[in-house]
Amino acid sequence: MPNDLLSTPIETYDASSIEVLEGLEPVRKRPGMYIGGTDERALHHMVAEILDNSMDEAVAGHATRIEVEMLADGSVLVRDNGRGIPVDPHPKFPDKSALEVILCTLHAGGKFSNKAYSTSGGLNGVGSSVVNALSDSMIVQVARNKELYEQRFSRGVPLGPIAKLGAAPNRRGTTITFHPDPEIFGALKLKPARLFKLTQSKAYLFSGVEIRWKSEINDGETPLEATFHFPNGLADFLNQSLSGTMTYAERPFAGKVSFEEKFGIPGSIEWAINWTQMRDGFIQSYCNTVPTAEGGTHEAGFWAAMLKGVKAYGERANNKKAALITREDMLTGGCALISIFIREPSFVGQTKDRLSTEEAAKWVDLAVKDHFDNWLANDTKSAGAILDFLVLRAEERLRRRQEKETQRKTATKKLRLPGKLTDCSAKNRDGTELFIVEGDSAGGSAKGARNRETQALLPLKGKILNVLGAASNKLHDNSEIRDICEALGVQMGTKFRVDDLRYDKIIIMTDADVDGAHIAALLMTFFFTQMRPLIDQGHLYLACPPLYRLTQGAKRLYVADDVEKEYWLAKGLGGKGKIDVQRFKGLGEMDAKDLKDTTMHPDSRKLIRVSIDEDEPGETSDLVERLMGKKPELRFQYIQENAQFVEELDV
Repeated sequence: MPNDLLSTPIETYDASSIEVLEGLEPVRKRPGMYIGGTDERALHHMVAEILDNSMDEAVAGHATRIEVEMLADGSVLVRDNGRGIPVDPHPKFPDKSALEVILCTLHAGGKFSNKAYSTSGGLNGVGSSVVNALSDSMIVQVARNKELYEQRFSRGVPLGPIAKLGAAPNRRGTTITFHPDPEIFGALKLKPARLFKLTQSKAYLFSGVEIRWKSEINDGETPLEATFHFPNGLADFLNQSLSGTMTYAERPFAGKVSFEEKFGIPGSIEWAINWTQMRDGFIQSYCNTVPTAEGGTHEAGFWAAMLKGVKAYGERANNKKAALITREDMLTGGCALISIFIREPSFVGQTKDRLSTEEAAKWVDLAVKDHFDNWLANDTKSAGAILDFLVLRAEERLRRRQEKETQRKTATKKLRLPGKLTDCSAKNRDGTELFIVEGDSAGGSAKGARNRETQALLPLKGKILNVLGAASNKLHDNSEIRDICEALGVQMGTKFRVDDLRYDKIIIMTDADVDGAHIAALLMTFFFTQMRPLIDQGHLYLACPPLYRLTQGAKRLYVADDVEKEYWLAKGLGGKGKIDVQRFKGLGEMDAKDLKDTTMHPDSRKLIRVSIDEDEPGETSDLVERLMGKKPELRFQYIQENAQFVEELDV
């Protein structure tokens, strides 16, 4: 099949293409390190990992059709008509087939170099082996060189060698059928509606593939069979998403650019965007068909191109107010889809939620900018309507910002009390952060670690009120909740407005222990019930302080948990002498340098954005009610159902 994405020749895909970087890690013991947890999101992410491998075959030009089937027993089958996983003996492990090496070895695959794939979504070579490890049954069939092969696994262990089943003259590709292990996921079940949406979205991301959906489970709302093929890709996706909504442009600004033609590198960028006043804006981005829920460099490049294009058009139209427009204004009412294909992308985290490849920002910016300039010049009616809308949003933002700056001065005076708000010096909200910290001792370390210009601190004394089911007068009378509201410059419930926020990021920073986790849960429950838009629009984060500091001679390393600690104790840090282990019982035990380097400095810290599953928002509410509500029997039931996941407690 011709493929306009990748014109770089791909070498032979055989066993020698499979590189092995390291041995199998204990995936079953710590599934959260590889798929982000054992919750429903992680369960469905297993299907995405297998589907991504088939999509890689399609994007590389080797497959035109993918089938996804949900079977009656809760298993999922994914089949493609690609080249098929290599089945010949692996050069480094001659007693094993390449198939077995891929499925049973972490970091084994054909995607670490560009020999077999120029771009791929299953980049890390982790997905297939992790899914195998977390499945009580996996059956892999490969039709290759007109022969059919099969190998079966259970919980990451081969049940026998690879077997040749016979001739398959009219068949090619890989079929994987797996059943998630109830020892890992408990009573959780894969949901047809969620898998249907996942399958459909993949078809939008690559117009050259046809994806067939079939389900043996009837949930009453999901089609039992469907075929997805969208010739116009993301433009079709956006038109469907905005169906029935008034937009400022009759047709979205959509396009596709090959990086090969423009920059001489493999890959491409595809996009579609429109603006509307009828609903909140959104942006959904992807890299190599993998959703990047937290954005990244490709999004930064896209919005840079959009912003420069609108300002340049405003200047040509002699609209001086266009210079006031910012990225924040572009996002308001802007509904955008971005899909990038690049070689060897870098992600933050195993679940690939954020793209960190620096060059991607420049490639996307340069690729989209010229097209946007031409689109605005050729459709002056749409361009004028969009420009007027964005100018109005900019003026409203500046007016509210001016009001907030006045309120900031008042609030700062009111809250400058011992142990209360330590504000930052920035005059506007962009780039500012409020750290809600646990206790005065942690606040003392954080004061020395913070950036005074952009980072503010609000220490809390003890645990805040559990707001779920609490009377409204209790909320308003609670001093800790009142301090949070005054520091943020907002009100609760129906009176909450995101525009009133005095900070861009609100970061919960608690100790890495049981009490700290409880305080974080109470705070998240508060924001979820009283300030839900704050979460929906990506303003709430959790800090990730380390649990240990390891020192060996001049070498120093901070680690997050016991598993990582044991790994480095066994491996060594590269220094001399015995490794000294210091455990941080709380943030207050960390000096300012430790806290800055590990938890607060934007260049070296790790933040977890608190988000709500868009596919299953009702389930988030149910879980909050079970864990934080007034009915202890629901909490006890949840603990019983999930007790098998608790291997050790550190109290």
